[in-house]
Amino acid sequence: MITRSIRNGQRIYLGRFKEEDLETISSWYHDDEYMRCMDASPSFPLLARDFKEWVEQKPKEHKSYLFAVRLKEDDRVLGWVDIDGILWPHRNAWLAIGIGERDIWQQGIGYETMQLVLDFAYNELNLHRIQLSVFSYNKRAIKLYERLGFTYEGAQREFVFRDGEAHDMLMYGLLRREWLELNQKQDTKPIFE
Repeated sequence: MITRSIRNGQRIYLGRFKEEDLETISSWYHDDEYMRCMDASPSFPLLARDFKEWVEQKPKEHKSYLFAVRLKEDDRVLGWVDIDGILWPHRNAWLAIGIGERDIWQQGIGYETMQLVLDFAYNELNLHRIQLSVFSYNKRAIKLYERLGFTYEGAQREFVFRDGEAHDMLMYGLLRREWLELNQKQDTKPIFE
């Protein structure tokens, strides 16, 4: 049972990474489908120490908040979410999410994670705008972002080539007032405890 967390949802919470998570996380970076959705760089397996360095550097930047996405029932790490590149004078930032555990894909964990991190970004960090990019072939992520209220703002055409085909990198943005308005209209029960 989780007693403390930064943001606590119905099934997950946003927390810290643990040393024992590193091998699990490393395994995600050996999954070609996962990697092709995460990065424009060629898919290449990362070692546990590579991710450890990334996690340890993030807090030192003061422009980034990286969270482990953890399942409440057994504290298993499912993925990560990162508010990055914060421009404090303008109150905007980039957002990235990676859910690495395939057995929970298509079960709403991404949606719950995004709701929790957006709540943190807008209500704790007092940000005004969140932006993100997604490859045009990542239909699941696009559907998620649009459901959350993100607005399509443009594309970097033919940004990435995969298997001989060109794909666009799509840009999306969400303003705090848009997120608040959408959440007030939804008649679903809140995901927060």
